[in-house]
Amino acid sequence: MNSIRISVAAIAAAVVATTAANAAPVDLSSWIVDGGGNWTVAGDTSTVFQSLNSAPTVFHNGVDSQGLSLAGNITVETTGDDDFIGFVLGYTQGDIAGNPGTDYILVDWKQGTQGGWDKGLAISRVTGPIQASGTDTSADAWDHVGSVQLLARANNLGNTGWVDNTSYAFQIDFTSTLIRVLVDGVLELQVAGSFANGAFGFYNFSQPSVRYAGITEDVLPPEIPIPGALPLMLTGMGLASFLKRRKRKA
Repeated sequence: MNSIRISVAAIAAAVVATTAANAAPVDLSSWIVDGGGNWTVAGDTSTVFQSLNSAPTVFHNGVDSQGLSLAGNITVETTGDDDFIGFVLGYTQGDIAGNPGTDYILVDWKQGTQGGWDKGLAISRVTGPIQASGTDTSADAWDHVGSVQLLARANNLGNTGWVDNTSYAFQIDFTSTLIRVLVDGVLELQVAGSFANGAFGFYNFSQPSVRYAGITEDVLPPEIPIPGALPLMLTGMGLASFLKRRKRKA
């Protein structure tokens, strides 16, 4: 029985494993702006600063990014505003305005409750345009309605806003069937499904003075499915054990 427990644990570990050993710095100098933000890449090319209190804006790598894990730090270097910061996955240039077949994942974090949306970290699926003014609290991207479908709120930060002038370490794993988001080393979001390939990017809506720093990229290990026969095998062994116990009692 001990060997069975070890085997199951090993398979589970393989399924949830996320990062390979050699994360590499990401050169942000070739990344692309979409929307009205002002994104300035620092001299080290692994840091970018978005300065405007703008309509939805994205800064993305412009390449298919499934199979990658991206990490770094995010900081809002200001006080007096409490809106959206975050990330996009599976993005295509022009999706803010709504390309034909728009289908990407939005991970956004609101500092304060406002309009029709509560503070906290969430993950949503976007299937249409999200253009809006920077103060439109009834927009789809604000209230997560219409083109923006909420998938889940974070495990711990689902109702907790980000804090001014505080650096948060993030890691985002992106595959065709699984997305995982860790903040400060804690798993906050894990969503399984079928996800379109596309770019990875940063996202701001109505929030200035946001810095994404020390960005690194790693290749995820291959996805290892649990063998289909394993649950049946374990069920059968569990039943056999139960019958043995009943026989001893008899």
